[in-house]
Amino acid sequence: GESTPSSTAAQGDGTEPTSPAAPVSVGVRNAGVHSATGSWPTDWANTTIDLGELAVGIPSSDPRDAIPPIYAASYTSLSEGAEWLQPQDPGALVEVNGDVRFFPLAIMTRHEIVNDEIGGVPVAVTYCPLCNTALAFERVVDGQEIVLGVSGLLRNSDLVMWDHETVSLWQQISGEGIVGEFAGTRLTRVSTAIVSFAEVSQNFPEAQVLSRETGFNMSYGTNPYRQYRSRPAPFPGFADAPEDTRFPALERVVGVTIGDTDKAYAFSHLERERAINDVIADVPVVVLWGGATADALDQSSISDSRAVGTGLAFLATVDGQRLGFSALGDDTFTDTETGSTWTLLGLATDGPLAGTRLQLAPQRNEFWFAFTAFFPNGEVYG
Repeated sequence: GESTPSSTAAQGDGTEPTSPAAPVSVGVRNAGVHSATGSWPTDWANTTIDLGELAVGIPSSDPRDAIPPIYAASYTSLSEGAEWLQPQDPGALVEVNGDVRFFPLAIMTRHEIVNDEIGGVPVAVTYCPLCNTALAFERVVDGQEIVLGVSGLLRNSDLVMWDHETVSLWQQISGEGIVGEFAGTRLTRVSTAIVSFAEVSQNFPEAQVLSRETGFNMSYGTNPYRQYRSRPAPFPGFADAPEDTRFPALERVVGVTIGDTDKAYAFSHLERERAINDVIADVPVVVLWGGATADALDQSSISDSRAVGTGLAFLATVDGQRLGFSALGDDTFTDTETGSTWTLLGLATDGPLAGTRLQLAPQRNEFWFAFTAFFPNGEVYG
């Protein structure tokens, strides 16, 4: 049977406009959105989108933070995390100034946003279950530190965030302000990728893990979006973009954005090829696939869910030299130029480049329907 998110989990998720639209009037908001946001001091006349694209994900007289963000995070060591996380458990890997954190999706599906400071930088770590987008952003806009919450609104199934300072609305998939004082402003991206707990443990032994001690009484590890990944399409009413049938709607892709160019690499292609060498906007990249990362949106228990793997895009230039990669097996790779051996997470473990780390390309692991909705002019590998 069909399963919908429980009220304790959430349906908030955000996306990015591909091109600014002319400002539209408050009257364009549909009745449900107008009712849910009537008390907000948002400047609705300042917008980059058609307000009719917004939908209410959580029915409420004021749905802000009905899915409660974490405003005071605590962390544990990897060994303490291993007391409840399985090797295949998925999470968002975030690194700022050498400070590495792992945010288990078992927690993020329940909260969607963590406001914190990482590597001395104010950061918001976000996850939209309905689009499978894990992204982190700096929380400083024009020199002003902001705090982000879950608005309870959606746009094409993607989380729409709100800031406490101006009640502007922000698209999660792009980090762009779409309504209010900050409309048209874009948050600075922070290196983020969805990987497994085992992969973080093997590649970043000093990483810290978001603690289950959040102050909320929630069943972390159970999936409030059971069998969502098995649906033929996203939940009706939340996604209005036309269907693109080149891939199943909920197939995962590695979506890479460099400059003004967006490109998608479907997991089905990555699983066959394991390593794809490419160029995006004149920038050499490599997209790697492997691992046994569990699907956070499959079975009731995230740890017991099917393996979907890990897909990651990296910049393929090291010290001015472009590298070409191929898979060796067992989630290891080699480059043609130096013969060094690399892990799935881009760490050279053997050869002339041992100890070198590849730089993550700006990327997401969104579902195919989300990529086509927000990047309709994007390129598609294969």
